[in-house]
Amino acid sequence: MLRPKAVVLLAALAGLLLAISFPSWNSSWDGSYFAFIALIPLFFACKNQSPKYSFLIGWFAGLVYFAGTLYWVTISMHQYGNLPWVASGFFMLLLTSYLALYVGCFALLIGFTDRSFLLLAPLAWVALEYLRGHLLTGFPWNALGYSQYRNLPLIQIADIASVYGVSALVVFINATLFLIIQTAWDKKMLARFPALILFAVLIITLLYGHYRLSLPMNDGNPLRVAVIQGNIDQAIKWSPEAREKTIAKYEQLSFPFSHRADIVIWPEAALPVFFQNEPLYQQRLVELTQKGDFSLLFGSLAFKTMDFGQISLLNSAYLLSPSLKGPSLFRYDKMHLVPFGEYVPLQSALFFVNKMVTGIGDFVPGKKAVVMEIPSLGGIDSKGVRPLSAKIGTAICFEVIFPEVVRQFVQNGANVIVTITNDAWFGHSAAPYQHFSMIVFRAIENRVPFARAANTGISGFIDAHGAVLQSGNLFVDEARLESLSRGFQKTVYTTYGDFFAIGAVIATFIFIGVVVYRMERTQKT
Repeated sequence: MLRPKAVVLLAALAGLLLAISFPSWNSSWDGSYFAFIALIPLFFACKNQSPKYSFLIGWFAGLVYFAGTLYWVTISMHQYGNLPWVASGFFMLLLTSYLALYVGCFALLIGFTDRSFLLLAPLAWVALEYLRGHLLTGFPWNALGYSQYRNLPLIQIADIASVYGVSALVVFINATLFLIIQTAWDKKMLARFPALILFAVLIITLLYGHYRLSLPMNDGNPLRVAVIQGNIDQAIKWSPEAREKTIAKYEQLSFPFSHRADIVIWPEAALPVFFQNEPLYQQRLVELTQKGDFSLLFGSLAFKTMDFGQISLLNSAYLLSPSLKGPSLFRYDKMHLVPFGEYVPLQSALFFVNKMVTGIGDFVPGKKAVVMEIPSLGGIDSKGVRPLSAKIGTAICFEVIFPEVVRQFVQNGANVIVTITNDAWFGHSAAPYQHFSMIVFRAIENRVPFARAANTGISGFIDAHGAVLQSGNLFVDEARLESLSRGFQKTVYTTYGDFFAIGAVIATFIFIGVVVYRMERTQKT
């Protein structure tokens, strides 16, 4: 058995390798391949340990993992929540300590495995990631599969099993390599069977990936999309004095795309007024779309009156389209809100949070994944028929990290997904890069292209294969144009959803039941 210091060092190494597998503040850094060996030190650290000690080892590894990837939370809380650095660090530690519990439970579970290790390790990891993405409103940020967003041939399986399938593959590779190393160390021989299984799984995965990448995506009628990055300073974003300057800047960046773009996209809450209650600004944007001959999708806050006259906010996206019969207007209200940003969960128990952190809004969620339709593209064809219009789904900020949210839009008919966001809250950190990388999987899962407009970056485009067509820079004014081929294939994931992850949850609970049953039976005898 390893000495305690060696165990701690191995757990810390596992957490560090996991952390550096994800995008960092340096966009050129690619540490994705560290993910394939990151769990091996954890497996060695937990070998021959008691269940309680295995849990603590896993929890510590998880603490390093999440602290290394979510350190930027302190920037939001300090700069925009007006919390002192010490308090911000405390709340970041509280969040990462909670998330580390899932890695601790993983380490606990694998301690009960023997012959089933190769099968249970990936399933248990996926089950816990899925639960992390749903319990307490869910926080699936930096699921292990996301580390591979640049490895396109390997991650095409996401159109079947979502990002959770890629997470399972990464854990399976770790578990197999661990068995090979352990067998070579203990028995001085090669573990042929695990090696053959690993080889077969990788060959099948890569063959499928290259096959999917070889399939065409062109529907014959590309959509010309422009994304506008206004780079509006968060400190003045809602200042009445800066309102006119902000709107004029977005207009100025949009003018060059007149008669060149089918749709122009502004970021989340780009319009610093309540659009629904501002007839002058309504007319102004209608005239912009008519002069530019493009549809305009933009973010704006909305409000509605609740019971007893209480006013609640909505984080909304609007689509304005020019038409001879008058402008058409769609609105989508964000369904999955940011906890402790747009609302306080369990508010009766956490009544003190609003007093500690300023800027938490009293938002309410939308109820439907609204698909917006823009007018027919490309004019009339040779047969006198107008081609089909594009159908737009809009994921606002935090929503794009949830596979099930984007899937709802595609199920409702969306063939292009737009995501609008404001990542200014995170400053010059890894968060914008991590946020952008997760969109790759939403594109593959549903085989739809993505356009992303972010206030301060990263704005860009991703095709239905998950390839990044364009990605911009942070904290600069930018305007980008791209032709996107609309999605036209229903994937296994779009059709059946998270069947793989749910199956992993069921399998893991069955395993737990078997372990508990055996322990009780042993105690009786």
